[in-house]
Amino acid sequence: MSKVQNKGFTKEEELLLQDFSRNVSTKSSALFYGNAFIVSAIPIWLFWRIHMIDVYSSMMYFIAVTALSTYLMAMAYRNTKFSLKHKIAVKREEAVTRELGKKLAEDKKMSKKEKDERILWKKNEVADFEATTFSIFYNNALFLTIVIVASFYLLRSFTPNINYSLSIASTAGLLALWSTGKQ
Repeated sequence: MSKVQNKGFTKEEELLLQDFSRNVSTKSSALFYGNAFIVSAIPIWLFWRIHMIDVYSSMMYFIAVTALSTYLMAMAYRNTKFSLKHKIAVKREEAVTRELGKKLAEDKKMSKKEKDERILWKKNEVADFEATTFSIFYNNALFLTIVIVASFYLLRSFTPNINYSLSIASTAGLLALWSTGKQ
């Protein structure tokens, strides 16, 4: 029985694994949490102005539910981005290859392997950007639509504080749950 040496991954393998992992960069994470906070805080105005909740007496509800909703929405963004990234990469592969092929064709010094690596890197960069922006747009639109329907129709007979808590937390929870499914 021979021992297998644990050599670890090469730098190229680590970059490739990073491109297809569920982990997001610090920049994407900050973008997700920033957007999630904004979209989670928007309904406060709805409940303050339309449902006539006093902001100061309900501050603890607002803080707790907004924090929970921010976390769940960021999770939904991350999961949706992960499920979309590969699909977008496949759809954009031909266009990115064609565009970079034209730019890199003039460089005779660059090897075929290096050109392929640059094309792969650019394809992943484009897919990452598009998946991030679509994930934010899709989840925000769905969140705000469901919150309005839930608060004005489904939960209208509840007290405003309970209506707020249930409509925001359950909508964010549903989006986080739906984002974990296979698409």
